Amino acid sequence: MDLQVGKTASLSKTITDEDVRAFAQVTGDHNPVHLDDDFAQKTRFGRRIAHGMLSASLISAVLANQLPGQGTVYLSQTLQFVAPVYLGDTVTARVTVTKVREDKPIVMLETVCINQRDETLIKGEAVVLVQDNRQ
Repeated sequence: MDLQVGKTASLSKTITDEDVRAFAQVTGDHNPVHLDDDFAQKTRFGRRIAHGMLSASLISAVLANQLPGQGTVYLSQTLQFVAPVYLGDTVTARVTVTKVREDKPIVMLETVCINQRDETLIKGEAVVLVQDNRQ
């Protein structure tokens, strides 16, 4: 494995109304705080917010496509939702290798999502099984 502690990768996406509605359709999560402007205006957020798991799913995209990359399979993921994601926010998901097991193709990574103002939105840790190319 060509993975070292400290190695990092990220991707950014601006969250749109279309993204939120598609995520609601796929998951069945039709919470009006995500979909209804009038309802959301009366909440503590004052406007619609994106599903937390929509932003968290960007972490999965980084893991699968960049670091560790193709063949990566989740074993676990912790998530702490620190701040809301509003429609129009640009979310950057970043993963950083924190530990590589020597005995198995298992990697631990710090996972963070931030917005365009560099505010932390989500933080956690992923444990993944990586494609072992030594076979």
